[in-house]
Amino acid sequence: MSGNVERSVFGTLSTGLTVECVSLSWPGGLEVRIITLGAAVQALFVPDAAGERADVVLGHDDPEDYMADRQFFGATIGRFSNRIAGARFQLEGEEVQLLANEGANVLHGGQEGFDHKLWKIEALGAAPEPFVRLSLISPDGDQGFPGTFTASVTYRLPAPTELSMTFEATTDRPTVVGMTHHGYFNLGGVEHPHSVLDHHLHIPAERYLAVKAGLIPDGEPCSVDGTPFDFRQSKPIGRDLRHVDEQVLIAHGIDHCFCLSDQPSEEPRLIARLEDPHSGRVLELLSDQPGLQFYTGNMLDGSWAGKYGQIARQGDALCLEPQAWPDAPNRPDFPSARLDPGKAYRHRSIYRFSAETTGAR
Repeated sequence: MSGNVERSVFGTLSTGLTVECVSLSWPGGLEVRIITLGAAVQALFVPDAAGERADVVLGHDDPEDYMADRQFFGATIGRFSNRIAGARFQLEGEEVQLLANEGANVLHGGQEGFDHKLWKIEALGAAPEPFVRLSLISPDGDQGFPGTFTASVTYRLPAPTELSMTFEATTDRPTVVGMTHHGYFNLGGVEHPHSVLDHHLHIPAERYLAVKAGLIPDGEPCSVDGTPFDFRQSKPIGRDLRHVDEQVLIAHGIDHCFCLSDQPSEEPRLIARLEDPHSGRVLELLSDQPGLQFYTGNMLDGSWAGKYGQIARQGDALCLEPQAWPDAPNRPDFPSARLDPGKAYRHRSIYRFSAETTGAR
């Protein structure tokens, strides 16, 4: 059995630039469609126990919709994912001023982050496994970040029901880095979605980062014990979200970093397990990153239409984003996000799917 790779045109931007699409697939297994705009996963078809495939990620059918409505659907985020307080940080004894795009702060790389960049297809192939590698050069001063930054992301299907992502980067000046994948998942399928609040989630994290206004980390990591953030035992996501909790009120749900370790691990390890009781689909997420941002889609407010003519609202999808801890450039007590010349940044995540017979739980 061998996998398949197909390259096609996805659409054209108002600038006249062409957005391409690469489809990777295994017969009877996954099919993932990656577009060069934002190096984003535009669709991901996953079989259930009966072999019926459904698209499990939110996205758009027109590249201009990604530009007009910046929800980061399936995008590669960079240079730094999540938030940087005050749109500034100290590096080499000097203050680096960034372009704020969320009030006074920076979110997901700034006003024109990697999700709005047109990436280049560097390589693709079907053997020994379907893959595509995309690259991007971010010039010195891009969104205020120092250094010419050369980034790549490689998508692979190493097995029929496994999707791997490898993010890599180098720089010619000291800078900061924290790339991630911003997929919005609903394992029941996004064409006719059930609420993801019914999904069961396990996150083996003892600590999480509480936030203040602006969703900036507030102080040291906190214990999940006795809070709605305790997913050490699998539970329905919505079970504790209506309990009165200051952190849930601040974020209008969950939009918090779960602290997995104090530094990246040498190899990917299990950081989350997500199950949909309706379809039986299961996602096991493995990563080498020190943090996992879990987001319950709190800003999905029904104001846009995506694929299949569906209007997305809160609860229709969720994000599980392996990454550096938010605001790490301003927090020397957090795992370092610094990248120096001559060093290489590498982030590996694996999305491993399976299926259980519906009602087995």
